[in-house]
Formats: sequence, structure tokens, C-alpha cells
Amino acid sequence: MRAIRRFTVRTVLPEALEPLAAVAANLRWSWSPETQDLFARIDPTLWDEVGHDPVRLLGEVPASRWAELATDEDFVGHVGWVADGLQTYLTGDRWYQSLGADAPKAIAYFSPEFGITEVLPQYSGGLGILAGDHLKSASDLGVPIIGVGLFYRAGYFRQSLSLDGWQQEQYPVLDPDGLPLSLLREADGSPVVIKIGIPGGRTLHAHVWKADVGRVPMLMLDSDVEENDRAEREVTDRLYGGGGEHRLQQELLLGVGGVRALRAYARITGAPEPEVFHTNEGHAGFLGLERIRELVQAQGLTFDEALSAARAGTVFTTHTPVPAGIDRFARTLVEQYFGGDNAAPGVPVDRVLALGAEDYEGGDPTVFNMAVMGLRLGQRANGVSVLHGEVSRGMFSGLWPGFDEDEVPIGSITNGVHAPTWVAREVRDLLAAIVGPEDAEESRGWEAATQIPAADLWSTKRVLRERLVQDVRRRLRASWVQRGASDAELGWIDDVLDPDVLTIGFARRVPSYKRLTLMLRDPARLKALLLHPDRPVQLIIAGKSHPADDGGKKLIQKLVHFADDPEVRHRIVFLPDYDIGMARLLYPGCDVWLNNPLRPLEACGTSGMKAALNGGLNLSILDGWWDEWYDGENGWAIPTADGVVDADRRDDLEASALYDLVEKSVASRYYDLDASGLPMRWITMLQHTLSTLGPKVLASRMVRDYVNKLYAPAAVSSREVLAGNAALAKDLATYEAKVRKAWSGVRVEHVEASGVGDSPERGTQLTVRAYVALGDLTGGDVVVELVSGRVDHNDRIVESRHTALVPVEAYEANRWRYEIKLALEDTGPFGYTVRVLPTHAGLTNPSELGLQAVPTVAAAESA
Repeated sequence: MRAIRRFTVRTVLPEALEPLAAVAANLRWSWSPETQDLFARIDPTLWDEVGHDPVRLLGEVPASRWAELATDEDFVGHVGWVADGLQTYLTGDRWYQSLGADAPKAIAYFSPEFGITEVLPQYSGGLGILAGDHLKSASDLGVPIIGVGLFYRAGYFRQSLSLDGWQQEQYPVLDPDGLPLSLLREADGSPVVIKIGIPGGRTLHAHVWKADVGRVPMLMLDSDVEENDRAEREVTDRLYGGGGEHRLQQELLLGVGGVRALRAYARITGAPEPEVFHTNEGHAGFLGLERIRELVQAQGLTFDEALSAARAGTVFTTHTPVPAGIDRFARTLVEQYFGGDNAAPGVPVDRVLALGAEDYEGGDPTVFNMAVMGLRLGQRANGVSVLHGEVSRGMFSGLWPGFDEDEVPIGSITNGVHAPTWVAREVRDLLAAIVGPEDAEESRGWEAATQIPAADLWSTKRVLRERLVQDVRRRLRASWVQRGASDAELGWIDDVLDPDVLTIGFARRVPSYKRLTLMLRDPARLKALLLHPDRPVQLIIAGKSHPADDGGKKLIQKLVHFADDPEVRHRIVFLPDYDIGMARLLYPGCDVWLNNPLRPLEACGTSGMKAALNGGLNLSILDGWWDEWYDGENGWAIPTADGVVDADRRDDLEASALYDLVEKSVASRYYDLDASGLPMRWITMLQHTLSTLGPKVLASRMVRDYVNKLYAPAAVSSREVLAGNAALAKDLATYEAKVRKAWSGVRVEHVEASGVGDSPERGTQLTVRAYVALGDLTGGDVVVELVSGRVDHNDRIVESRHTALVPVEAYEANRWRYEIKLALEDTGPFGYTVRVLPTHAGLTNPSELGLQAVPTVAAAESA
């Protein structure tokens, strides 16, 4: 019979072993192999059976075993050593503590999903894994980040296959009491309750779970509480499980509820209030509205003043290069949640709606766009690779009309991966033999990887490949049993894959743009590669399609049908239920990592980074991070058919290029052995990849970039606007209102130049004079700027230089003459123009307000 209720009874450890409870409760064990060794030592078989889950392990070890271990002096000493190491890690100074008192006291990092470990399945794909790596690296660096998310009782979903290869989803319910979580409680022991008003006079309640990710607390709001009716209890039922109003409620709880959870956490624990709020994608964008409400009600600011103050300390990161990936809600739905009985005093619903309005050319006036709101609420914004930054500037350029795309204030910080989580211990040990164990454990010294002996590197890859093959066979057998096969039919699985064959991996979510089935464009050609008599390849493929995406499920089914073919099933496998546990063996065990998205629709694509850190070579379309760091020696770039309009034709061309690369470049180099039996040209590429990509693809580099380029400047801006009862925020709001009202009266009426003659030479001094009407503004309200530089064949200025002109003479009606002298330093085609921009101490970028005045046609012609 099925139980009507399930809960976890936690064990009581012997006194000598009590430190184990604290070690198990802190998720640092998930990236500490030495800590995992301690748990495995308790009962190796049980450790594997519980899926390397320390909390489950402690609960299932019998009392007799605990009594035995408590008298084992060596084991007790091992426990003490691990516990002392954790305490030192949690309390010692690290990189961030060297930055001084001006660094942010605390940073709130909001994300709808976090991929820390498979034991805590609160992630669906790259966004969550990236968020988890961000928190782990912040912990390693000592950065005072607080993660904020939701606790989904059924996580994402567990994937299996039907006999016909169709994806099936299961949602096992998680018991938070059986996870490494603790409930945030008030001083009297009662749970903290977060409350949010929702339409119909209802209230959404939530408790707050806390996970310790090393030094980083992660708060997770849970609506499955007794105070809620059934509908409200189901708000946090599944990650990305609903649409429309259900998704809106999740994002309301994440953003508004997340800020309230942070306030409760700071009040209860004494932790510093965050100075910087990082919105990891638009899902958490409502956090900005809650901060505006706080400032309006606590400090008596107007909406505009509060907006200026909140923006200064907010960072927004976009992770999608496609509009379809952005959450958009009906304006009328958002109005219901922020208007009527739920309207906050001083926060008019029309101002809320304006923040998410697509009020630009091509926008939809009926929707509320979460990414647009994120950009309007964040003074600093970024994409997640250089190419993605370019794509994002183009995608959101409508918010800054008239500005060139390269001036849209969206920068880029390229993602990275957490090496201690993803690098196999064997690879870490190879590096440690060169740079020492301390540097290797801290993911330093990758530049020295060229010194790793070739034979050692090659034999290590063989070990990792063998381990992967064994894991694949185990998983494949379990999948076939689940699909309905009997053990008697599955003897062939013992011969699936070969640890001495070139192994290519492909694992990721399955939206159409990632092109799971590009490899199947010419099935006969793929079969020939898999079955080549001298240079065979084998493919290991995994990935989940969103439950509502039947198109993605059809792609999986097509791939599974091909992989089920008895002719090739020993060379190609599809593994269901891709998760962190599978990935930790997949990345190290593969020789090549394949990525073939439609360019430029891959924002970053960090799976290839994880492969690279394990001595894998990338075979990828030049998209995301690969477009940035491919150097010709660290893998292969699949040629793209950019400009080909016919999608089928493009896929055919790019698939053909992929087949050619695998056959003529990848496989031929892999199997090219020297007299000692080593593929030295291949190994040289591995050494080069580890030494050059190793330092770049680290999440520690990424987090340092966020601190230096975004968090620290945002904290400075936030302090400045809030100082003196928010004096600068008030002044900035007044200034912005004045400038927007008066901007129609600002004009560049005439531009003239002298000094260049008919044949200007390098060193010639150019004098530019601009006659500008300021209308109702003053000279201190604006900057008149010369934009100059090399021009292309369309007379567009490239490699531009920006220089302020100086006011020289005033005329009637607030007209002014501005001048500048400029020495021509470069040869070749040169051009210039003049423009007027707003300027204020509270602005971080001259394009921030989306206002500029440029010469009229007549004024330009006169120049």
C-alpha cells in the first residue's frame, strides 16, 4: 500500500561523530572530493545507493554502524579533519576580503533556478547551472552574496522514454526535511512567513528555506504552507511548470517575496542588508518594484525618486538572445496584481505598467515585458558573452531610439564554470603535480598545463573514458528496462561503446535552435562515421525538452529511433534524465564536445567550457563563448551558412561541414599515433586547450568580473544616491523630468569646420564649431560631444572617439557656440558629427536616458 504521508526522520549521531551533521548540511561537500571520501567511507555501497546524498546517508546508516565508527579513532580523526577544514573555509579571509571596506557589504543574487547538486533538483538547464556555479565561486572567493530563489516541491521533472522513444515526465515530490535545508525561523521558533496580496482579496503566504552553499546562504521561498488555499500552495509546485498567471505568481513571489525574505533574514541573523541586487534574467524583475515601494513608504520618496535610487544598485543580466525566450504577460493581468486592492500607496499601477511596456517600434502594446522592465530598473546591464552582448544591444535597441547599437548600454561578462565542481579529480591531480595541490584545489595554475606529460594526460583520458562507458551502460540498461525490455533482451548493452574509440558528447536542453538532430541530416553519412573500419566515432547524447514542447520531444524521438537501430546502437546512445550527476562523468569522459546551434542564438553555452577543463576539444559553431575564444588550436569551428534564408538548405550545408570536419580533421588527428602509440598532435591540442582556456572559462574569473565591473560600481552609485536622505536620487529625478520635458527644444542648428583644407594630412589640426540651441536647459544640463573616427563605405563612424566641445560664446534665445580643436592622428577615411546628450552626476552612461540631439540635414550639410 502507498503511504498517505511521507517524511524523513533524521538520525541522532554519537557525540564523537556530531560534526558530521554540520558537514552534511553545508553543500560545500558537493564540490569537495575529500569530503565525499569521508561519506563514502561510512558505507561505500550505501553511499552509491543513496545517490551520493549525505543527508540520506546519515538517515539510513544503522545504529550499529554508527556505534562501530564512533570507536574508530582513525575515522573520528577523519571527521574532525574535514569539519575543521570546513570551518576554516567558512571563516578565513579570501580574495574578496582584500578589497577593503569600500566593497559591497552584501549582494543579493536572484534566479528562478539554482543548480548546486543533483541532490537538490531545483534547475532545468544552463541558467540554473550557471547560477549555482556563480554562488559556489562567490563562496570560494569570499564574496558576500545571498542567493534568492524558489523551492519547487517537484523540482523540474525526471525524464524517461516510452518504448517508442517519446519523452515522458515524472514529478517526484521532494521532502525538504530530507534535504540539506533549514527553515528560516523567528526568535520564538515560529517559521518566517512572507505575505503578498493577490487579486480577489487573497494573500499568498510562503515560508523560507535556507541552504548553505559554502559561505553563501541561499534563500528559497515555498508556498506549500498551511496558510494557503490549494491554488496558492501550488504556486511553487514545479519549475517552469505553468504558464500565464501561474508563472506570474511565481515571479511575483520570487521578486517581491524575495526582497521581503532578505529583509527578514537580515533582521533575524544580523547579516548586512544587500547594497546591490542582481537580477539573473527577467524572471525576478519584480524585485525592483518592491524596492521602490520600500523607498516610497519608508523614506517618503516620490515614485521617480525611488526609481532613481533603486536603479543605482540594480544589475540586470539577460541570458537569452531570442525574444521568444523572454517572459511577457498580458498588461491587463499585471494590472490586476499591482492595481486595485493590491496597489501600493505611492506606486501607481500606470507607472508599473510603463516599466514593462513595449512602447517602441515593433513592440506589442498589449504585453508587459519582463526583460524590458529589468533593463529599465537596472542601471547596469550585461549579456553573457561578447557576441551575446552585441545581439542583446540589437534586440533591445528600441529602448534607446536614435543611438547606434554599439552605444546601447548593455555590456557583457562572459560566463564561466566552477572548476571544483566539474573538473575530474584525476585531471585536478595532473595539474597539482605541476603547480602544487593548493593551487590546483583553488583552480589556479592552468597556464602550466602544457607541462603535463603527454603519456600521463592520455592515460588519464583513457581512465575517464572507461568510467563513462561503464556509467553509460548502466544508465542505458535501466532506461531499456523502464521502456519495457527484459534483461534477457539486453545482452547487447555489454558491448555498447568502446573506451578506445573517439567519443563525442552532446548534452543540453532541446529547443529547436540547438539542433539536436543536425547530425541526422544525412543518416547514411553519420552511419559511415560511426562504423568506419579504422577511425570510428561514438556519440553520447542527452537532453530534456520542456514538457510543453512537442517539437522538442519529436526531435528526441527521432534521435532515439536512430540510436535504437541494431546496426549502430553500440556506437550511439541517448541517455534520458540528464542531470548534474550524469554531467560530472560525461564531460571528463568525452574527447570532443559538440555544439551546433543556429548562430547567433546561443547566449554562451557553458557545457563546452566544462569539457575543455577536462581535456576535451570543442567542435562547435562559432557562437556564444566559442566565438570569443576559439583560436584554431583548441578545437574546431563548424562553418556557418550565414545569409542562407532557406532553413533546410542552411541545415544541410552546416551538417555537411560537420561531417567533413569529423571525418577529415577530428578523427584523422585522434587516430594519428606516433611510434610510442600516442596521438601527439591531439595531445598537444589538449595541453594547449587546458593552458589557454583554463584561466578564461573559470567562474572565479566571471565572479571577479562581476565584482569589479558591476557590483562594486553599483554599490558606490547606490551609496551616493541614498546619502543625505537620498539627495542625489531626488536631484536626479527632478533633473530627468526637466530634461525630458525640455528636450524637444534642444537642437544642433549648424556645424562648421576649418583647418583641414582639400588634402588633410596626419597631424593636421581640425577645428569644429557647433551652434546649439538649449531651449529651457542650461549648459550644465548637457554635454556637446564630437564623435569622430574612421568611417566605412556607408559613412558610418567606426572605432569612434568621443570628445566634449567647450562653450565659447552665448547668443540670444539661449543659443551657444561650442568649439574643439582636434589633431588628426590616423590616416584613411575619417568622419565626424556633433551631438548633444544629457549629463548628470547620477547617470552612469550618456545614453542612459535614451535622449540625444543630432544635426539636422541642413546643419550637417553645412559642415
